[in-house]
Amino acid sequence: MRATERELHGADGTRLFAEDWIGDPNYRNGVVLMHGLGEHGGRHAHVARFFNACGWSVRTYDHRGHGRSGGKRGDVPDNDALLQDAKIVVDDFAQQLKEPPLLLGHSMGGLLAARFATGKLSPLRGLILSSPALAIPLSGFQKILLRTLGAVAPGLGVANGLQTRYLSHDPAVEQAYKKDPLVHATITPRLLRSMLDYIDAAHAGAASLDIPVLLVVAGDDRLVDAAGSDAFFSRLTPGVGKIHRYKDYYHEIFNETGKDRVFDDIRGWLATHHPEIAAARV
Repeated sequence: MRATERELHGADGTRLFAEDWIGDPNYRNGVVLMHGLGEHGGRHAHVARFFNACGWSVRTYDHRGHGRSGGKRGDVPDNDALLQDAKIVVDDFAQQLKEPPLLLGHSMGGLLAARFATGKLSPLRGLILSSPALAIPLSGFQKILLRTLGAVAPGLGVANGLQTRYLSHDPAVEQAYKKDPLVHATITPRLLRSMLDYIDAAHAGAASLDIPVLLVVAGDDRLVDAAGSDAFFSRLTPGVGKIHRYKDYYHEIFNETGKDRVFDDIRGWLATHHPEIAAARV
């Protein structure tokens, strides 16, 4: 299966690069996938193919400042930009499918997905969060630096500090990441500030979610604080959410050596909440 490239535009005209992985054209089941900090949607092609095999079409897209989308690398113009972009992407896909999609977010994309869903910005069929950045470990020095640079140079690009050796136990994943020309290692104080604001808002709104929610969380995550996922899950209304924790897994659980277990759990969750789709694939 090959993806079809799409070009959308943010409210300010910024180019948003997207790819549609369309499964059976008779189905109107869709997933919008949001990638993590510094990467791009193309790194999740195997995830798109997995959902295709489960009877779902998928749209991946590159956040502004990432991948093949426009905008300064690792930056946003304001707190609302990523949410506004996401609404454009989600609503366009929903119009194409004639049904609301599921939303799947990984890492920073998981944070954005959680903020989008709790903000009720568009109708959704469900929410899947993969190692979401619902808590970010910042040292005292980093907090001081954020306040200082945020005041005098909010758009200054600095190293994001991501330790690539903790992406996955598979060394090939790290090597591919390092060689990927669409990956960057930059973040601005303005983007980090947006992420911290999103964290607060997502936790505050978790109890209002009334769609099925699945969290799949790395048990040995060194890049985000997994306690944020536990806190978010604890705030959900009983019966709305389900959480799977994977002991000893690093951050990119879809790229881990034990990723088949993660995919099996997602497949089971899909079958539980959308049995009509699972039955149609038999």
